[in-house]
Amino acid sequence: MPFPTFDRSRLHIQPLARRQNDLDLSVLLPLDAEAPAYDHPALPVLGGRLVDARRRGGARILVMGAHVLRAGVARHLIDLMERGLVDHIALNGAGPIHDWEFALIGASTESVARYIQTGEFGLWEETGRMNDVIRDGARDGLGLGEAVGRAILSEPFPHKNVSVLAAAARLGVPATVHVGVGYDILHEHPNCDGAALGAASYRDFLVFAQTVTRLEGGVLLNFGSAVMGPEVYLKALAMARNVARQEGRQIRDFTTAVFDLVPLDGDTRSQAPKTDPRYYYRPWKTILVRTVADGGESFYLQGDHRATVPAVRRAALAAEGGAA
Repeated sequence: MPFPTFDRSRLHIQPLARRQNDLDLSVLLPLDAEAPAYDHPALPVLGGRLVDARRRGGARILVMGAHVLRAGVARHLIDLMERGLVDHIALNGAGPIHDWEFALIGASTESVARYIQTGEFGLWEETGRMNDVIRDGARDGLGLGEAVGRAILSEPFPHKNVSVLAAAARLGVPATVHVGVGYDILHEHPNCDGAALGAASYRDFLVFAQTVTRLEGGVLLNFGSAVMGPEVYLKALAMARNVARQEGRQIRDFTTAVFDLVPLDGDTRSQAPKTDPRYYYRPWKTILVRTVADGGESFYLQGDHRATVPAVRRAALAAEGGAA
């Protein structure tokens, strides 16, 4: 006999209007606003390499955790895509949830501490409708990110102008979503279709892997993703290099950078010893060391995403002679 499973039909789903949110649109930085001060010697290098990669047709990949969107930098991410300085956005499963809610109601981020006590956490009707969009997108052969982005772009979302996924759909930029089943509030809902979720996200993984085939001469930036970003990138790079090797090509000459709050002292281009707990910090050993050990170059920039994302944009605009 199979093990018993939870009966989702018994769940009480409530409208978002009853939820208290911790963030609203006031957190979003305007492009012309004074961002928090941030400087790092790697910024001019990274800005120049983004511009050079655009000229050469190399991939310009930006990987991020969902809290980057909560930092209020959506307009900066959209502008980077519009300028062609970023030509692929990769998010974890929580990313599109914040993007959807900001676009729909101009607010996001519920209090876990409050709503987990009453069993209400994550069980909000309008957010759960994303499952229908994902199911329909999977049926039509779309990735998860493209399905959600198209829905926001085509439907009457009052704040779609600040949606990163809608901008990606409008611009034809891949925005891929890499989920772990059970990680996100969407997976609580009765209308969550596990097969569709897996199909849509796996298609996104293959889209991501295809972009990585263009990483020679390109740039990969990882903002605050400690597990998803390094792990998805590692497998995609192995696939891309496998095919490149068969074709007599190499994917070695590219730049990576990690932006995070974790203090990494010393030489971040050398792997920490196994006696150091930071050995298990995947962005360091995967993105900064192992995958660029045969010809690439890496940088680590510690700082708040509300400061570092605008700083990267300013650096890239300076490199192309534009105005920040």
